[in-house]
Amino acid sequence: MAAPYVRRSLATTLAITLLLVSCTSEPDRVASDSRSSTAQPGSEPDPAETRQHFRPPTANLALFEPEAGDRYFVGTVGRTWTSGTFGCVRSEGYQLHEGLDIRPLKRDGRGEALDPILAAADGIVAYVNPKAALSNYGIYVVLRHEIQGWKLFTLYAHLARVGDRITPGLKVRCGEPLGLMGRTANTRSGISKDRAHLHFEINLLVNDRFADWHRKHFPGQRDDHGIWNGRNMLGIDPLPLILQQHHDPSLLDLSGLIRQQPVLCRTLVRSTDFDWLHRYPATVEPRPPRDSAGIVAHEIHHNFVGIPIRIIPRTADEAGGRARFQLLEVNAETARAYPCQKLVRQRDGRWQFTAEGERFLDLLIF
Repeated sequence: MAAPYVRRSLATTLAITLLLVSCTSEPDRVASDSRSSTAQPGSEPDPAETRQHFRPPTANLALFEPEAGDRYFVGTVGRTWTSGTFGCVRSEGYQLHEGLDIRPLKRDGRGEALDPILAAADGIVAYVNPKAALSNYGIYVVLRHEIQGWKLFTLYAHLARVGDRITPGLKVRCGEPLGLMGRTANTRSGISKDRAHLHFEINLLVNDRFADWHRKHFPGQRDDHGIWNGRNMLGIDPLPLILQQHHDPSLLDLSGLIRQQPVLCRTLVRSTDFDWLHRYPATVEPRPPRDSAGIVAHEIHHNFVGIPIRIIPRTADEAGGRARFQLLEVNAETARAYPCQKLVRQRDGRWQFTAEGERFLDLLIF
């Protein structure tokens, strides 16, 4: 059963190689909110926008070499390097890994990693967690980017330390050092010296009201990171993005990348206004102005991670039932292909939300 997921991760690995080398090297270019937001979601990429591609977050370029995955990715204990790629690649396909675990090139005399961690694109420092004990990410940094109207967030985890000047609000250039690779984490088993790596993610943000949602669902539990908690970020598989850029960087189409992902399920949520609609308007289908006053719900098409890849406003006549959440349809083929998804499950021949799926929908529209 594991073989299909190994094949998928191999393809993803090849694509990631292409992604990680496309960042511009112009030394005098610094991202700014005004310039990076000029393109409207869904519009044709502007030539200036196509230069804002991601570059390697470290100096490791081993994937340019044939069959070099084991020199680029770090697998989990006792598993191959494919378990360090993105997707349903762990626990025989039943555990999601939302990032890339990248191997170091340099070590000191004690065997500790020495690789600088580099900004994968122009952006702004959004968050720094300097205390390893507060997260299974260990010490980590989040950068905010805006490309083709999409707000993206790259995450760099398990760092040994963060640069002194890397603080929230700082504008950083593509390739600028953020810190040093390490193996920090708050897990009981920790990360062994030989498995030191950078955990790298590209994410969409779910909801600015995460802190309030967390208090509702986890009363009394600490919330050390606010909106930068991993629960509030949804990872993007880099593969389609890379394939678009393989022959021509100008083919970058983030809206197309999101819309073309396989649909796991369709849901209906009884909410007329929530954070995602404003942050990612390219996912929302337009309706005639005459319908706007009658919108009572939204139909959402989710990929296996939960990302709303298409949202359709629905009127009272179109939205049947009164439940806050409705499961309209599940693509059984997609569910089989991505067994690590946690949104829905089949019981006695019928599909239903999991408890985690209902919590996620509650966070999405909170």
